[in-house]
Amino acid sequence: MQTPAPIPPHAGSGPFADAVADAAAALRPLFEPTPLQRNALLSDRYGADIWLKREDLTPVRSYKLRGALTAMRKALALRPGARFVCASAGNHAQGMAYACREFGAQGTIFMPVTTPQQKIQKTRMFGGDSVHIELFGDYFDQSLRAAQAMAQDSGSVFLSPFDNAEVITGQATVGHEILDQGPPPDLVVLPVGGGGLSAGMARLLSERAPATRFALVEPAGGASLHAALAAGQPVTLPTVDNFVDGAAVARIGDLPFATLSRFVPADLVLAPEDRVCATMLEMLNVEGIVLEPAGALAIDALAELAARGQLSGRQVVCVCSGGNFDFQRLPEVRERAQRHAGVKKYFILRLPQRPGALREFLNLLGPDDDIARFEYLKKSARNFGSVLIGIETTHPANLAALNDRLRQAGLDWRDITGDVVLSEFLI
Repeated sequence: MQTPAPIPPHAGSGPFADAVADAAAALRPLFEPTPLQRNALLSDRYGADIWLKREDLTPVRSYKLRGALTAMRKALALRPGARFVCASAGNHAQGMAYACREFGAQGTIFMPVTTPQQKIQKTRMFGGDSVHIELFGDYFDQSLRAAQAMAQDSGSVFLSPFDNAEVITGQATVGHEILDQGPPPDLVVLPVGGGGLSAGMARLLSERAPATRFALVEPAGGASLHAALAAGQPVTLPTVDNFVDGAAVARIGDLPFATLSRFVPADLVLAPEDRVCATMLEMLNVEGIVLEPAGALAIDALAELAARGQLSGRQVVCVCSGGNFDFQRLPEVRERAQRHAGVKKYFILRLPQRPGALREFLNLLGPDDDIARFEYLKKSARNFGSVLIGIETTHPANLAALNDRLRQAGLDWRDITGDVVLSEFLI
């Protein structure tokens, strides 16, 4: 597969680059540029010069702060004393809360009732008395509609997380800092959710570093840009896997798509959610870097980009977009990472109801196989009973060998590891 085409070049800087430079200057009294750090582990692994732009180290641990501060500053210059409304279950809420407190503005943040308490508490911490949190609806779309209705009825400023020109300008300050911190990279790897960050970066670098190329990464269960590129216009995905909650967006923003439409589906990487979990664990355990799922997308894409021949010998910047990770989710992350690695599987085993049957099954396990889950699903059967069994091991080949031994023993079993419905219901 060919390397993604660069954005069509423009000479020198340009009006958008000038606006981004102004936005970056306005941010400097509030927080320092985030670090651009070379990562030896990834550089050695892929034979490239790989750098991490650490947006997980902003005051609110994500790049969303940039867009919120930029858009609010511009809005208050036009309408002093304006009130603000947004809808968010995560990073944008915290960015707007921080901006309200910084500028002395008042804001209302709509969040789904199902939002984890950790995110609600952090938003309150950043906003203090400057924000009011309204819990409304079970899903984000319900919160969004309520926020937009309130903004219209009250005359407040609705602050979109990505479909706003000033927000896009603010997010592009990530690229402004990258260019100030070193030479223009050969390749920038960007996560894509609603498209504000990627659109801003693409516009900026088209003016300041037209030779830089891009790889855009979406979660496989929320690939709204991929769908829009295939259709030629933004479309709404019928379902979204919300695990990568910072980037799982059902519909790419209209304004971002105006810039991102120049890409083609082959320019994108679709990151499976379970693989993202493995990337998160490696960065935590090996590098000591805490990333949320969306924050790990750019790093997760490197293996696929290497397989396409797009990394070797190049200078690559991965934007780590956020580190707001709730450690209560760590068991789920570990579980999904193990499934991706092929070292954990779940079976429904049909065992005969007689003495010694369970012992016979246990004797089929290998020396590195461990039972992580055992539960009778039906205890009233006279001749056979169904058992849910989770097996952990050290290498995928061990589970393949176990399958062979089960087959040779004539046992009746079903692997439900990849069955979404049964897994969610039983596990």
